[in-house]
Amino acid sequence: MTDALIYLDYAATTPLDPAVREAMLPWLGTVDGYGNPASDHAPGRAARAAVEAARAEVAALIGAAAEEIVWTSGATEANNLAIKGALEFRGGDGAHVISSRIEHKAVLDTCRYLETRGVAVTYLEPDRDGLIRAGQVLDALRPSTVLVSLMWVNNETGVINPITELAPRLRERGVLFHVDAVQAAGKLPIDLAATPVDLLSLSAHKVYGPKGIGALFVRKRPRARLAPQMHGGGHEQGMRSGTLATHQIVGMGRAFALARKTMAADAERVTALRERLWQAMSVLPAIARNGSVGHLAPHVLNVSFAGAEGESLRARLSDLAVSSGSACSSATREPSYVLRALGRDDETAASSLRFSLGRWTTPEQVDRAAQRVIDEVSWLRQLAPDGGAA
Repeated sequence: MTDALIYLDYAATTPLDPAVREAMLPWLGTVDGYGNPASDHAPGRAARAAVEAARAEVAALIGAAAEEIVWTSGATEANNLAIKGALEFRGGDGAHVISSRIEHKAVLDTCRYLETRGVAVTYLEPDRDGLIRAGQVLDALRPSTVLVSLMWVNNETGVINPITELAPRLRERGVLFHVDAVQAAGKLPIDLAATPVDLLSLSAHKVYGPKGIGALFVRKRPRARLAPQMHGGGHEQGMRSGTLATHQIVGMGRAFALARKTMAADAERVTALRERLWQAMSVLPAIARNGSVGHLAPHVLNVSFAGAEGESLRARLSDLAVSSGSACSSATREPSYVLRALGRDDETAASSLRFSLGRWTTPEQVDRAAQRVIDEVSWLRQLAPDGGAA
């Protein structure tokens, strides 16, 4: 990252915290750090102890027990293990799943795969503010409903879904509840001792940890049972076989431990910066904020700029690292499916930018970014045939 570049894409990935890097280094092949955690000798036992210490740190951030954390390669694998694993364990024939149209592709594509296997899936529509209401979910339940899968925080709009309200009501009805908490962990308080979610997906690289490592919370009591999606050795309580990457796991543990200490202060500071950015850009006419202002995670601001073609705007803002939506959907070059689900037309969705702020965002960067956006949107509108009129 150069000094000239202003990084405002923390929802796509976060920079590795220097303290996390330092924690990982001893496990990257030094004489004492190369053991296989499954091996019963001194280097193996040392690696296993480091893995278990990290497991406890991840659990502590979300109010879980250490034995409820299953390591995965990231949230995509965690989502697949949770959704496919739950359906395969219970038997997919005639089963029903509830999700929403604004989930991450890792959930949507998994649900579509299950549909090819005879599972019925209901995709709930958000309201214009991007919220999925608890009542919508409950109204969609059927006697055959096995699983509900919803994200805690939407990765494009930052909208917070009513997970804590919904979880006990699904528990009463005996329906498994899976939550993609990738954008919530480290940003919002999560206490799974008080919120009866059954399965919860996590990722290290959204919390200043390394890429390539994540975890799935699998509740022990009452037990959420899963069919494994990877076989070959019975690692991770038989739910996820494969040699554990000690250095990445240690990194995730340190990142989550840091988040537990700094989350409240980070949230207050980043929220203030987000609102500073919005207020600065608000001098532009014909812009709109996407997402319910009263239900937003601290770090995400999604804005539509009428009359400024999206691809051109992003090209002219090459000194700002911002995005049009999820990094996992960027290859399609299509307007955001999340914003279209909120009722935005293709033109509005295509003229939208997601700004996501984080630990190293400064007020000076926010002010510079706002001015750059104002300058380029104004310039593009002048070129438009109608002068950029909304």
